[in-house]
Amino acid sequence: MNNNLQDIKWSENVILVDADYVDKVAFNLIVNFERMIGRRIPQADLAKWIDCVALDGGLREGEHETLVVLTHRKDKTKLENFVPADYTHDLDGKAFKDHLGEFTIGAYPIENIAGGEDYFTEALQLIAAQKDVKRVMVIPDAENSNIYNKVRDTLNRLDDDNKRITVFAMQPMPGGNFRQEILGYSLMAALGISSDEIKEK
Repeated sequence: MNNNLQDIKWSENVILVDADYVDKVAFNLIVNFERMIGRRIPQADLAKWIDCVALDGGLREGEHETLVVLTHRKDKTKLENFVPADYTHDLDGKAFKDHLGEFTIGAYPIENIAGGEDYFTEALQLIAAQKDVKRVMVIPDAENSNIYNKVRDTLNRLDDDNKRITVFAMQPMPGGNFRQEILGYSLMAALGISSDEIKEK
C-alpha cells in the first residue's frame, strides 16, 4: 500500500470513496435531472454529501471524528461536479466541523489506472484491519463487477462483529457481510434535488 495510507492517524469513523466514480455518477445525475425537472442543477456540495453518507452509515449528532479517504486517478487534479473540488488546494489535509463532528479529508492519487482496483481494495483491507475504526462507509465503483466482488470478498473475510460497515451503490447489489445504502439519495441531497420536485414531473 503506497501513498502513505499506512501513515494515517485513523478515526473511529472512516469514509472510503472512489472519487472518480462518484464524480461520474454526480455528472450523470445532473444531466438526467436537468432534463427531467427543467432547471439548472449546480455542482454538488461536497460537505453536504459527506454528511449524508455519514448519516446513511449510522452516524448521529455529536462530537465524532471521521476520516474521509478520497482515492482518484493521478491525472485527475479535481472533482468536476462538486465544490470544493481541487484535491491538492481545497481538499487534501483540510477539515470541516458541523453537527456530526469533525471531518478530515485526505486525497490519495493512484499511480496508474491498472492498479486502481487493487489500490481501493487494499485501502479497504487496511481500514478494516484497524482496531480503532468502528464504522466504515465504502463507496466503490460498484458498476465494475470485478471491483464490487473484490470489495464484497474483502468484507466477507472480515472477522470483526464490532465494526459497522455500509457499502453504497446506485442499486441493491448481491449482499455480504455489510449493510447497503443507495448512493443516489445522498448525491441528490448534495445537488439540491428534492423528492417533491421529482414527484411533480
